[in-house]
Amino acid sequence: MSALSFDLSKFQEEPVLGIIRGVTEEDLSEVLSTVISAGLRFVEVTLNTPNATRLIEEAAKSYSHLICIGAGTVTSPGDAQTAFNAGAQFIVSPTLNEEVAEFCKQKNLAYFPGALTPTEIEKAWNAGATMVKVFPASQMGAEYFRIIKGPFEKIRLMAVGGVGPENISDYLSAGADAVALGGSILSSSRMRHKEFVLIKKEIEVFLLAVRKFYSKIN
Repeated sequence: MSALSFDLSKFQEEPVLGIIRGVTEEDLSEVLSTVISAGLRFVEVTLNTPNATRLIEEAAKSYSHLICIGAGTVTSPGDAQTAFNAGAQFIVSPTLNEEVAEFCKQKNLAYFPGALTPTEIEKAWNAGATMVKVFPASQMGAEYFRIIKGPFEKIRLMAVGGVGPENISDYLSAGADAVALGGSILSSSRMRHKEFVLIKKEIEVFLLAVRKFYSKIN
């Protein structure tokens, strides 16, 4: 079966990105099986995870017909090339790197650079971002997204950091176009201790909150 490419329209139907950091090769298969069974369809493996390239390669080889695999914490064009070679279908960065943005444009890869201030957000969008990752969202609060959307209504924004079922509707109603789940659910400790039933349950609760929000506005 062929790999799933990043499809923005599909992502926007249920705009949730899973961030996997610190997973071991031993646990990768069970982690991916868990997130897939929970209903998550887009995940990144961060490059600051030990053996990240091999993990992305294995994930792309075995699971990319079921889930779209990307690379996170990409900070250089070399990182982007390595991730692309391993099979990553999208690239996520902590900040904007214009050379990475250009690489993604050339390879037709979705790019999610991090930004915080209005100037940074506008610059990242103009560099070709698919969405701009606002991180840490919790430090700014949901209302910040409403403020940013005032002058930048066409810029797509993803809320990352401190987003959970209790405040998802706040971020989405304020103008966030997507949200991310990460360490609070997919923690290294939980993965190491094989708490996959709990991980699955919490992902399902997270996704349910997103679905409830969209069901109310559609």
